[in-house]
Amino acid sequence: MRLTTKGRFAVTAMIDLALRETHGPVTLAGISQRQKISLSYLEQLFGKLRRFNIVESTRGPGGGYTLARPSNEVSVADIIVAVDEPLDATQCGGKGNCHTDEENHGRCMTHDLWSNLNLKMVEYLSSVTLRDLVQQQEGRGIVIQDMRPKKVKIESTKSEKSAPVLVAKKEVAPKAPLVNSVFNLARQS
Repeated sequence: MRLTTKGRFAVTAMIDLALRETHGPVTLAGISQRQKISLSYLEQLFGKLRRFNIVESTRGPGGGYTLARPSNEVSVADIIVAVDEPLDATQCGGKGNCHTDEENHGRCMTHDLWSNLNLKMVEYLSSVTLRDLVQQQEGRGIVIQDMRPKKVKIESTKSEKSAPVLVAKKEVAPKAPLVNSVFNLARQS
């Protein structure tokens, strides 16, 4: 089996998201910065994860990604399959045509071994949920802080009635008539 960076990065990013989503949508830029994964690569992965209904996106200020399902309903196998990661240890891609000659019936001598390993891998990765991985991180003492700026809510208070302030009126000089004014033209007619 060959688990490439695609599968490893997808699982890592999903753990990061699940750890932080209680504070609201999580940005890919934040995941990129924390996990040292290219932002454009994350955008590709999350597009696939969204199509498989694993994450949801929120647009606009304060937007980002959240889980589309509870973390205990998302398995590692779901994440890996969503990003097109092959879980296959066979040389033939599970087709059984390892050899093209007829006398070996197309299969290599270790085909069944690798096929059984595939089944065990899928079984194991299906049994591990995103929630399990989050709890594992929390057990290690990972402290998640919301680094986003907090919005300050300003409460309006009714001010007590105070005595009116007396302001001395300033004398205003009469305005000089405008020479090119429409009103002056009407008076001249």
